[in-house]
Amino acid sequence: MLIMEKKDIYEHLAEIYLDASATKKKPCARGFKNAAGWILAGAFLLGGVIFVVVFPPHLRPPVSENALLLSSNNPVKIAYNLSAGSKELSELSLNGVNLRAYKSLVFTARSDAPAASMPAIAVEILNKTGEKGLVYIRDAGRKWRQYEIPLSDFKPGLSDWSRIESLTFIVEEWNAPIKKGVVYIDNIRFLR
Repeated sequence: MLIMEKKDIYEHLAEIYLDASATKKKPCARGFKNAAGWILAGAFLLGGVIFVVVFPPHLRPPVSENALLLSSNNPVKIAYNLSAGSKELSELSLNGVNLRAYKSLVFTARSDAPAASMPAIAVEILNKTGEKGLVYIRDAGRKWRQYEIPLSDFKPGLSDWSRIESLTFIVEEWNAPIKKGVVYIDNIRFLR
């Protein structure tokens, strides 16, 4: 029987484990991680394609089934410095949107002009055939105020609401007591 001292036992164990780990081939963990990464990336890609096919982004309904939201995160800003006969405007392109099912235009507006000098804001809708409808808002104040304008109020009126090209907000010199200022318009949407 072989009797080993403590030091010999440690050396023997170290030799067994250290030599075995150096000569023994480990499973290729790196290859497995790469394969797993490729599989995971493929799964995400396939999931993304399926999502876009099943829920196309361009066919998603508006924010609400009853509203078509137009404005972005920032309000429309019309800075005006008017001379005789001039006007400043901001036009939103609607690219032929169909508004036949909608009943009103809603937005919030405010001005930086003093109370007795608020400019009138002309709101104009233009369709593909060149017909225009116009409404004036005369009481925009320094605080945000919401306006809801029935589409039937746009005069002289549009015969075709199925292909609307643009929505324009206008400040005109003849309708602005103070010729310099800023008008802000936000939360622009059409309601059913």
